[in-house]
Amino acid sequence: MANSCGDSIVHHALQELIIEVKRYAAAHLNETDETRENAVANIRRWIEESGNLPAQIDDYFILRFLRVCKFNLEKTKVRMQNYYKQRSHLPEWYMNKDPFRPELQELLEMGLVLPLREPDNQGRLVIIMHCTRHDPRRHEISNIFKIAMAVFEVAMKYYSAASVYGCALFMNVANPTIRHAGQMRPQIIKNIVHAWQSCYPIRVQSINMINAPEYVEIVLKIFRYFMTEKMQNRLHVYTQKMMQNYFKDIPANILPVEYGGTNGTLLELTEYWKKLVEENRDWIMENEND
Repeated sequence: MANSCGDSIVHHALQELIIEVKRYAAAHLNETDETRENAVANIRRWIEESGNLPAQIDDYFILRFLRVCKFNLEKTKVRMQNYYKQRSHLPEWYMNKDPFRPELQELLEMGLVLPLREPDNQGRLVIIMHCTRHDPRRHEISNIFKIAMAVFEVAMKYYSAASVYGCALFMNVANPTIRHAGQMRPQIIKNIVHAWQSCYPIRVQSINMINAPEYVEIVLKIFRYFMTEKMQNRLHVYTQKMMQNYFKDIPANILPVEYGGTNGTLLELTEYWKKLVEENRDWIMENEND
């Protein structure tokens, strides 16, 4: 996505598809050039008058919240308040995301969070998450969340159309241990669901749990308890026996070979994102103060 990483999703999306993106935004998000300018200015005034949100929030970040809320100003304000409230209450999740910290370097090298380098046929950012690759005895959920945030923010920086089309999450939970399950305490699950459902500025269009063991329903019951009906309807679970089904809507030419695709390997994708996050280290750290 960055020039040093070669051809990227952002060049394709912003240069060739900008008219199509605008049409989609108008039809599905109530966004036009006029509504966008007025809504951003309205939220900007509200931020300045409220005095309890960072004044240095940039226009694109405001726009991301507006798009998630389909330009409903009141819903946008609530979501922004939720986001900064959660950041305040969970600094261990949101702060100190320096990718060169040894514990974060180790997680980056594992390829826990890997957006694909091309959007799918619906324009969505497709993200593969390896949720059981880490060692629960050594790796804290807070650091895994930090890595997810860093990768997501960099992806959104370079592929702004994802704020319009949203994302499709594929959470690989193959071979979980008791310790993995033990990390998913109800309060942790509540905070994760709240982050994606009511705080973070991105449209989660589908959540796909893949390679799921039969007993995963025990944990999923807790997830569903905190989810709205709308989000529950976007959650799909695929066991190892259903492997041929979970990428049925994703073109093979954007998937890595390990998932039946033709677009490089997981190792190449991991190295790509590690390098891109590292190159954006200063930008990531600056955004912690927003």
